[in-house]
Amino acid sequence: MEMMPFYIDMLNNFFVVNVIVVAIVDIFNHFINLVLPHDFFNKILTSTIQLLAVVEPFGIIPILINLTKKMEKETSKALSKSAALTSALLLMIFGIAGTQILAAFGITVNSFMVAGGALLFIVSLEIMRHGVLRNVENDIQGTGVIPIAFPLIAGPGAITSVIISQQKDGLVVTIISIIIVISITYLILRTIGPIYKILGNRGSEVISRIFAVILAAIAIQYIVEGLKNIIIK
Repeated sequence: MEMMPFYIDMLNNFFVVNVIVVAIVDIFNHFINLVLPHDFFNKILTSTIQLLAVVEPFGIIPILINLTKKMEKETSKALSKSAALTSALLLMIFGIAGTQILAAFGITVNSFMVAGGALLFIVSLEIMRHGVLRNVENDIQGTGVIPIAFPLIAGPGAITSVIISQQKDGLVVTIISIIIVISITYLILRTIGPIYKILGNRGSEVISRIFAVILAAIAIQYIVEGLKNIIIK
């Protein structure tokens, strides 16, 4: 009987702690609901999938193989890192102030899509004719920016996608989706060494030319869509 008060006190303390924990959890959930919309994570998932589909990092592998097959491992690694960082910075800039940047030059999103599509088409023609991009093979510093970071990763489609995402879902969702997509892209770019060992020189050139045709089709799609929207407006 002497132990009863002890157990009663323990139960009371446990009850009080439980009430406090439940209250803290409720306050935290209420705070999260105030700060973040209820569909916040769904928006991140949707925005990330859309951007990843446009960037299509697997499609960049054949071109990067041709650009890096004669490079040292460390140089190739630095190239992938430079391309990823540059494209991430470019997409974030356009995600934050893309509409204002284009408007400052009197450029619409549709006009940007047409111009970007034309640039992509030129890149695809160069690859189809020669199997590689001749003008950038000897410029290791520039290769990380042209054409890998832009227009292949942060191309007109990706830039348009982040501008639309910022207007529709907000800046936080857009930035998070950019970070996720570029991180995935960087990891994929870092696997080009093993892929080249499997494909070999001839295989990589064949795949590069096949991808160039697909890239040309994507470029034409950008041009057509941009022109269609311009004509309709």
